[in-house]
Amino acid sequence: MLRIYNFARGARGLRIMWQCEEMALPYTVEAVSYPVSEAYRALHSPGTVPFLADDASGVGMGESVAILLYLAQRHGPTPLLPGADDPRLPLVLELAEFGEATLGAALNPLIATRFSAPEAEKRNWTTSFLEARVAAAAGYVERRLADAPFLAGEALTLADISVVPALLMWRGIFAKLLTPPLAAYVERATSRPAYGRARARCDGRAAPRP
Repeated sequence: MLRIYNFARGARGLRIMWQCEEMALPYTVEAVSYPVSEAYRALHSPGTVPFLADDASGVGMGESVAILLYLAQRHGPTPLLPGADDPRLPLVLELAEFGEATLGAALNPLIATRFSAPEAEKRNWTTSFLEARVAAAAGYVERRLADAPFLAGEALTLADISVVPALLMWRGIFAKLLTPPLAAYVERATSRPAYGRARARCDGRAAPRP
C-alpha cells in the first residue's frame, strides 16, 4: 500500500494523489497537522509534505516531483512518463521540475508573506519580484500550450500533474485571473475523473476505493 502524508487540501500532495488515480494505484491519505507534530518529524525529519511511504518496497521519501518520478518508474510503465526513447521525455522531465522549481518555489515565500508577515511588510520589493516571476512562468506555460492541449502534446503527462496544481494555487490563494488559454487548460486537466477523485481525497471528502 502507498501512504501519502499531506496537509488538508495541500496542493503538492494532490499531485501524488492525482497520479495514483491516473495509474489506478491504491493509496491511503494520512492527514498531517500544522504545525507538524514531533511524531511526524520522527517519520520525516524536515517536516515537509507530501511524504510517501511505499510499504511494498520500504521506501519513504519527500519532494513531490521526485515522488511523481518514483511512482512512474517503480509502479509503471505509465503513459504519464514517456519511455527512454520517446522524444517527449526531456520535455516532460523539464516541465515536471518547472512546476515546482520555478512556479512552486516562487509561490512558497508569497504564501508565507501573505499569511504570516506583519501588515506593513506584506508588500515589498521581493513580493513584487516574485509575483512578476510567477506571472512570467505562467506566460511560458501558455506559450507551451499554443499547439497542443497538454504540455507535452495530446496526452496528459507528469508535466501537467506538476504544473496544474501550481496554477491552481496562483489562482486560488492570490485570486489571480488566468488568461483564457490557461483557464481552458486547467479546466481540461481538472475535468478528468482521476483528478476529481484525487481532489475529493485531498480535501477529505471521499473514502478510499475498495
